[in-house]
Amino acid sequence: MRRTGRLIAGSLTGVVVAAGVLVTGWTLTAEPEAAAGATEVPTGTAEVIRGSVSQRFRLSGTYGFDGTYSAVHRGPAGVLTGIAATGSRVARGGVLYRVDGSAVRLLYGDVPAYRDLNLWTTDGEDVHQLERNLRALGMDPDHEMTIDDDFTAATAAAVRRLQKRWGVTRTGGLTLGSVVFLTGEIRVSAATASVGTGTHPDQPVLTGTSTRRVVTAQVSAERQNQLKAGDQVTVTLPGGIKTKGRVVRVGKVATSATDGEGAPQQATVDVTMSIEVPAGSPDYDQAAVQISLATAVREKVLTVPVSALLARPGGGYRVKLATGAYADVEPGLFDEVTGLVEVTGGVNAGDRVEVPQQ
Repeated sequence: MRRTGRLIAGSLTGVVVAAGVLVTGWTLTAEPEAAAGATEVPTGTAEVIRGSVSQRFRLSGTYGFDGTYSAVHRGPAGVLTGIAATGSRVARGGVLYRVDGSAVRLLYGDVPAYRDLNLWTTDGEDVHQLERNLRALGMDPDHEMTIDDDFTAATAAAVRRLQKRWGVTRTGGLTLGSVVFLTGEIRVSAATASVGTGTHPDQPVLTGTSTRRVVTAQVSAERQNQLKAGDQVTVTLPGGIKTKGRVVRVGKVATSATDGEGAPQQATVDVTMSIEVPAGSPDYDQAAVQISLATAVREKVLTVPVSALLARPGGGYRVKLATGAYADVEPGLFDEVTGLVEVTGGVNAGDRVEVPQQ
């Protein structure tokens, strides 16, 4: 009697397992033949293709410009009489703003202006970057000036040539506040002071960005180690325009926020991507975009649709060939954007495998 009870219990267990297999559907079917009474899934076929496959995921981002810079007034107090227009670009030697009618111009460099620059100036990196600007602006045509930290008579001569071009008194030196050093050409994003108002030393006058187009996004901190500089991306711009790009940098510090009710949200890191801007694209700033980001790429591998994979009895995967035979395969990279998966094993390029009909 005990044995009979065990047999009945075992049979019930088998029925439950079999029902679970049927409910799971196409991708988990383990038997070559459908169970009696099961609903047959309409199928078609797809070709096994040799090509490239990428492990990718999708996320939302923002299309804009890289970096944030501030032009801070270092000269004497005065009245702000002009400022570069929002959205305009200011390059080396261009006018950022005017105080009491006198132009304050942009030069390139990492060291901010902090003193007068003239023959009495001690050696320093600010002198070095001034000389680089003078050479770039064509103010040292005969290369009489040595590009170093020393302000020499040749440097002063080059400054006088620049002052002649700018239409100001040729003193051979630059006073503090007459130029602003920033890392490169900027795109003016906003004025932080109004024309006609007074300005004073250390007052921000305008903010800007670089002119380099980028896409920025936030990804969960758990994906941080999956990303690196150089990873390929595809970006869908407003209007459905698609363009390619690469990851420029991945943030090192994760940040977290709270929702409207104060509950903590998932920590994220910032990712910045450069993109190829298609000719004639609108000059969008802070526009929402969709990003497809590749974290790994394999070339010249066999691929099949993910939906072709079937669970193999005992574990692993297989595919059903158009001939009706089954072939064991080992999945590699999954591409959730194209729906393809890399496979190795019992298939060859040109074989056809069964897939559910759409």
